[in-house]
Amino acid sequence: MTSLLDPKWALFIKVAELGSLTRVASHLDLPPSMISRHIGQLERESGARLFRRTGRGVVLTEFGEQLYPRVSALLAEADSISDSIRTSGGEPVGEVRVGILPSTVPMIASRLFSLVSERFPKVRLHLSEGASAHIEEQLKEGRLDMGLLLRESPPSDLAESVLTQANLLLVGPGGDPLLARGEISLSELEGIRLVVPSRPHPLRARMENLAEARGMRLNFAVEADSIRLQHEIAAAGGGYALTSGLFELRNDARLSSAKIVNPLLHRSVVLAHAIRRPHTLATREVQRLIIQVVPPLLH
Repeated sequence: MTSLLDPKWALFIKVAELGSLTRVASHLDLPPSMISRHIGQLERESGARLFRRTGRGVVLTEFGEQLYPRVSALLAEADSISDSIRTSGGEPVGEVRVGILPSTVPMIASRLFSLVSERFPKVRLHLSEGASAHIEEQLKEGRLDMGLLLRESPPSDLAESVLTQANLLLVGPGGDPLLARGEISLSELEGIRLVVPSRPHPLRARMENLAEARGMRLNFAVEADSIRLQHEIAAAGGGYALTSGLFELRNDARLSSAKIVNPLLHRSVVLAHAIRRPHTLATREVQRLIIQVVPPLLH
């Protein structure tokens, strides 16, 4: 249904959050000139500038900062009212955008899509694939309603639900004698060639902090920013990857692994939801469905 508020104010909020007319235009698949024109119309109607340009984009003026929280609250309330009107018959309606990790696609994408289509025929499920850091950025920008994320420690955020947990593994070529016991102490990682994501990845930071706390020197020999790349390098004998093995090692005879112990290092897959997108009956039902059906699929 048509928004209860002038949609140009939704653009105002989006530009304020992303800090760039170009990024908003790309996100909405609209020409930047249209975004600029709508913001200009708002400024003329308001009788004051809402944004000022910087070398990196735009920032709110003092007047824009005063309006931002009030307009944001009004938009959230308008969206809530619109959702109540759409779903007055008790049936979820509308689009739900969900981000999933590449390694989970084979296990959950088709099952989730089928269940949503079957149970909520008026919900349009939009799935996107990306690394944990990319999904988290999209959640913060309000481009996704919810998404699967990797956490290096138990989440403290009440907005996150743990779907599954696993131990961190050291992964190397198949038949590697270092991994033959099935377990390896953290102290034994000192000096060996490790394949790790580049900074500021949370796993990289976690391993650096662990090493510093124990007076160890870890050899971060190779940087690779996806699990697939890390495993390919490990399979080729270029070093040892550090991954959870939740889904990535299935049916790959080129690789072997050992659980890191002393201490055990846990990783979590969590479902997080966006703060800057309104919660609707559709998003709540899809979120509930994911929490119910996804955990068994990840084991």
